[in-house]
Amino acid sequence: MLYTEIDSPLGPLLLTGTPSDTAPGGTAVASLTVPGQKNAPAIAADRRRDPGAFAEAERQLRAYFAGESEGFALEFAVQGTEFRRKVWEALDDVPYGTTTSYGELAARVGASRAAVRAVGGAVGANPLLVLRPCHRVIGADGSLTGYAGGLERKRLLLGLEGAGVV
Repeated sequence: MLYTEIDSPLGPLLLTGTPSDTAPGGTAVASLTVPGQKNAPAIAADRRRDPGAFAEAERQLRAYFAGESEGFALEFAVQGTEFRRKVWEALDDVPYGTTTSYGELAARVGASRAAVRAVGGAVGANPLLVLRPCHRVIGADGSLTGYAGGLERKRLLLGLEGAGVV
Protein backbone atom coordinates (compact mmCIF):
# COMPACT_ATOMS: atom_id res chain seq x y z
CA MET A 1 0.00 0.00 0.00
CA LEU A 2 1.30 3.44 -0.98
CA TYR A 3 0.57 6.83 0.53
CA THR A 4 1.33 10.52 0.27
CA GLU A 5 0.15 13.81 1.71
CA ILE A 6 -0.68 16.89 -0.33
CA ASP A 7 -1.63 20.38 0.80
CA SER A 8 -5.12 21.66 0.07
CA PRO A 9 -7.58 24.33 1.21
CA LEU A 10 -8.97 21.64 3.55
CA GLY A 11 -5.58 21.06 5.15
CA PRO A 12 -3.26 18.18 4.36
CA LEU A 13 -4.92 15.38 2.40
CA LEU A 14 -3.73 11.84 3.06
CA LEU A 15 -4.04 9.62 0.00
CA THR A 16 -3.53 5.87 0.07
CA GLY A 17 -3.59 3.51 -2.86
CA THR A 18 -2.32 0.46 -4.62
CA PRO A 19 -0.33 0.08 -7.84
CA SER A 20 -2.54 -0.53 -10.87
CA ASP A 21 -1.67 -1.10 -14.51
CA THR A 22 -5.00 0.40 -15.60
CA ALA A 23 -5.20 3.50 -13.34
CA PRO A 24 -4.29 6.97 -14.58
CA GLY A 25 -0.84 7.59 -13.14
CA GLY A 26 -0.45 3.94 -12.18
CA THR A 27 -2.14 4.08 -8.76
CA ALA A 28 -5.71 3.18 -7.77
CA VAL A 29 -6.77 5.44 -4.89
CA ALA A 30 -8.04 3.56 -1.83
CA SER A 31 -8.69 6.52 0.48
CA LEU A 32 -8.50 10.28 0.78
CA THR A 33 -8.77 11.61 4.32
CA VAL A 34 -8.25 14.86 6.23
CA PRO A 35 -6.79 15.50 9.71
CA GLY A 36 -9.24 14.69 12.48
CA GLN A 37 -11.55 12.74 10.20
CA LYS A 38 -13.70 10.10 11.82
CA ASN A 39 -12.62 6.55 10.93
CA ALA A 40 -9.55 7.72 9.01
CA PRO A 41 -7.05 4.92 8.37
CA ALA A 42 -3.75 5.04 10.21
CA ILE A 43 -0.53 4.75 8.26
CA ALA A 44 0.51 1.17 8.89
CA ALA A 45 4.14 0.09 8.97
CA ASP A 46 3.73 -1.79 5.68
CA ARG A 47 2.78 1.36 3.75
CA ARG A 48 5.36 3.14 1.65
CA ARG A 49 5.44 6.91 1.06
CA ASP A 50 5.47 7.53 -2.70
CA PRO A 51 4.38 11.02 -3.80
CA GLY A 52 5.07 10.23 -7.46
CA ALA A 53 2.51 7.43 -7.43
CA PHE A 54 -0.22 10.00 -6.78
CA ALA A 55 0.91 12.69 -9.24
CA GLU A 56 -2.23 12.34 -11.38
CA ALA A 57 -4.54 12.41 -8.36
CA GLU A 58 -2.71 15.48 -7.07
CA ARG A 59 -2.99 17.20 -10.46
CA GLN A 60 -6.74 16.56 -10.60
CA LEU A 61 -7.26 17.68 -6.99
CA ARG A 62 -5.34 20.92 -7.59
CA ALA A 63 -7.47 21.62 -10.67
CA TYR A 64 -10.64 20.98 -8.65
CA PHE A 65 -9.59 23.29 -5.82
CA ALA A 66 -8.57 25.97 -8.36
CA GLY A 67 -12.07 25.85 -9.88
CA GLU A 68 -10.70 24.46 -13.15
CA SER A 69 -12.31 21.01 -12.92
CA GLU A 70 -15.64 19.66 -11.77
CA GLY A 71 -14.80 15.98 -11.42
CA PHE A 72 -12.20 13.27 -11.25
CA ALA A 73 -11.07 10.56 -13.66
CA LEU A 74 -9.25 8.23 -11.31
CA GLU A 75 -9.41 4.53 -10.56
CA PHE A 76 -10.55 3.66 -7.04
CA ALA A 77 -9.61 0.62 -4.98
CA VAL A 78 -12.15 0.77 -2.16
CA GLN A 79 -13.35 -1.96 0.14
CA GLY A 80 -16.96 -2.14 1.30
CA THR A 81 -20.15 -4.12 1.28
CA GLU A 82 -22.16 -4.31 -1.91
CA PHE A 83 -24.69 -1.85 -0.43
CA ARG A 84 -22.00 0.67 0.54
CA ARG A 85 -20.32 0.44 -2.86
CA LYS A 86 -23.69 1.05 -4.51
CA VAL A 87 -24.24 4.18 -2.40
CA TRP A 88 -20.69 5.40 -3.02
CA GLU A 89 -21.11 4.97 -6.77
CA ALA A 90 -24.40 6.90 -6.60
CA LEU A 91 -22.46 9.81 -5.09
CA ASP A 92 -20.60 10.08 -8.39
CA ASP A 93 -23.92 10.95 -10.08
CA VAL A 94 -24.62 14.00 -7.89
CA PRO A 95 -23.63 16.88 -10.19
CA TYR A 96 -21.01 19.44 -9.27
CA GLY A 97 -22.54 22.50 -7.63
CA THR A 98 -25.73 20.71 -6.56
CA THR A 99 -26.88 18.90 -3.46
CA THR A 100 -29.15 15.97 -2.73
CA SER A 101 -30.73 14.62 0.43
CA TYR A 102 -30.15 11.28 2.08
CA GLY A 103 -33.72 10.31 1.15
CA GLU A 104 -33.15 11.21 -2.50
CA LEU A 105 -29.91 9.24 -2.50
CA ALA A 106 -31.73 6.25 -0.97
CA ALA A 107 -34.28 6.42 -3.79
CA ARG A 108 -31.47 6.55 -6.38
CA VAL A 109 -30.04 3.25 -5.10
CA GLY A 110 -33.46 1.62 -4.81
CA ALA A 111 -33.44 1.58 -1.02
CA SER A 112 -36.66 1.89 0.95
CA ARG A 113 -37.51 4.98 2.96
CA ALA A 114 -36.67 2.93 6.06
CA ALA A 115 -33.13 2.45 4.73
CA VAL A 116 -32.27 6.17 4.79
CA ARG A 117 -30.25 5.63 7.97
CA ALA A 118 -28.24 2.87 6.30
CA VAL A 119 -27.61 5.20 3.34
CA GLY A 120 -26.41 7.84 5.81
CA GLY A 121 -24.07 5.29 7.36
CA ALA A 122 -22.67 4.41 3.95
CA VAL A 123 -22.19 8.08 3.05
CA GLY A 124 -20.43 8.63 6.40
CA ALA A 125 -18.12 5.70 5.71
CA ASN A 126 -17.09 6.99 2.26
CA PRO A 127 -13.31 6.47 2.15
CA LEU A 128 -12.81 8.97 -0.68
CA LEU A 129 -13.66 12.43 0.66
CA VAL A 130 -13.81 15.04 -2.11
CA LEU A 131 -13.20 12.42 -4.83
CA ARG A 132 -16.58 10.80 -4.17
CA PRO A 133 -18.68 13.88 -3.32
CA CYS A 134 -20.38 12.91 -0.07
CA HIS A 135 -20.19 16.62 0.83
CA ARG A 136 -23.08 17.16 -1.62
CA VAL A 137 -25.49 15.19 0.58
CA ILE A 138 -27.47 17.36 2.98
CA GLY A 139 -30.49 17.03 5.24
CA ALA A 140 -34.01 16.92 3.77
CA ASP A 141 -34.63 20.39 5.24
CA GLY A 142 -31.55 21.78 3.45
CA SER A 143 -29.38 21.79 6.55
CA LEU A 144 -25.75 20.76 6.56
CA THR A 145 -25.61 17.48 8.38
CA GLY A 146 -22.76 15.16 9.29
CA TYR A 147 -19.54 15.09 7.36
CA ALA A 148 -16.62 12.90 8.40
CA GLY A 149 -14.21 15.74 7.61
CA GLY A 150 -16.20 18.28 9.66
CA LEU A 151 -18.97 20.68 8.73
CA GLU A 152 -16.59 23.59 8.07
CA ARG A 153 -14.87 21.56 5.37
CA LYS A 154 -18.25 20.53 3.94
CA ARG A 155 -19.28 24.20 3.83
CA LEU A 156 -15.98 25.11 2.14
CA LEU A 157 -16.41 22.44 -0.56
CA LEU A 158 -20.02 23.40 -1.27
CA GLY A 159 -18.99 27.06 -1.42
CA LEU A 160 -16.17 26.23 -3.83
CA GLU A 161 -18.71 24.51 -6.06
CA GLY A 162 -21.20 27.38 -5.78
CA ALA A 163 -23.86 25.12 -4.28
CA GLY A 164 -25.41 28.04 -2.38
CA VAL A 165 -25.63 26.26 0.97
CA VAL A 166 -24.60 28.13 4.11
